[in-house]
Amino acid sequence: MNCPADPQAPSIGTMDPKVATIVLVPLLAVVAALLASLVGRVAKIPLVVFEIVLGILVGPSVLGWVPASDALHAVGQFGLAFLFFMAGNEIDFHAIRGRPLRRASLGWLISLAAGVLIGVLMPMLRDAGELRTPFGLAVTAVGAVGEFGPLLAISLFLSGRKPLSAAIVLIAFAVIAAAAVWFAARGGHERFHALVRATLHTSGQFAIRFVVLVVAALVGLSLALGLDMLLGAFAAGVICRVLLSGAKESDARLIETKLEAVAFGVLVPVFFIETGITFDLHTLLTDPHALLLLPILLILLLIVRGLPGSFAAPAGSTFADRASLTLFSATGLPIIVAVTSIGVAAHDLSSGTATALVGAGMLSVLIFPVVALTLRRRSADGGLRPPDPDRVPVEG
Repeated sequence: MNCPADPQAPSIGTMDPKVATIVLVPLLAVVAALLASLVGRVAKIPLVVFEIVLGILVGPSVLGWVPASDALHAVGQFGLAFLFFMAGNEIDFHAIRGRPLRRASLGWLISLAAGVLIGVLMPMLRDAGELRTPFGLAVTAVGAVGEFGPLLAISLFLSGRKPLSAAIVLIAFAVIAAAAVWFAARGGHERFHALVRATLHTSGQFAIRFVVLVVAALVGLSLALGLDMLLGAFAAGVICRVLLSGAKESDARLIETKLEAVAFGVLVPVFFIETGITFDLHTLLTDPHALLLLPILLILLLIVRGLPGSFAAPAGSTFADRASLTLFSATGLPIIVAVTSIGVAAHDLSSGTATALVGAGMLSVLIFPVVALTLRRRSADGGLRPPDPDRVPVEG
């Protein structure tokens, strides 16, 4: 039997905002993954593109189904912290030492003279199967220098302290982080690894709980010292990688899989969806100054961040390789979101300029990786990728 619709039943537009957020944000994360998979058969578009666009669609700028809220922002910020944790956790300093790291350092010093911006490279490289290639190592080297460097700049120049005072606090944090890395690297953690191994397949999940604790502790320490929280999240990734590298290879690989599930399956999508939801599309479209600034900032990303990043290109790279590395290096969003938030709160940035900056970061994520991956088909290695034991082939 068909029952008539209840005239008092709320539509999506009148649904309780909390209910709409709880239901629609996870739904958007699923829809984004499905769209990326379907469209990926025709064109390789990064997953974050769909997450941001869907967030804009359901947010106040378009449909208004999901409002901006403190609760959503808090979860989104934890997702951003986990994104930088995974960036720190992905970096294999033994693999990128030498020429890639030296050239990336030179490139970042040049870009620092004009501005500091970096992108969300690791998830895109992983999805494209590039992390273990020479090209992927070069991009990782750029990320290793480019992500940590801007965090230092934020802590030094945007902390509200005088540079000398900020430098002393930053050094104190660095000493604490370095001591933690030294302790993790010195070995002798057999009991710790035994507990990790014993709970890998139980509800205890000690390794994951420990990682979350380390992230929370270092983020909390960063905030307590007046530093940017992403500095603590990045350092937590480095520390946990060093500590967990002492586990059995099979255990370490399983832990990595679980961390990816927590980060990229739960928390990071919320950050990108929330970025779309809170994006002020109306201001961008109605402010001629912001609209004019948008393409200029996008070009500046290529010049300021992209061109110096090309110094990290591996030996024997073709023009297509270097152009692809330039585009990957110019991709930026999380750091831009962090800096513009600080700038607006301190009244150093107007809302229109901040929106144009975030919009340029979004467009860099939407456009640059797609073009870069297309160029990689003409790469020096013929687009061949070494087999990755962690990747499961997908049928069709």
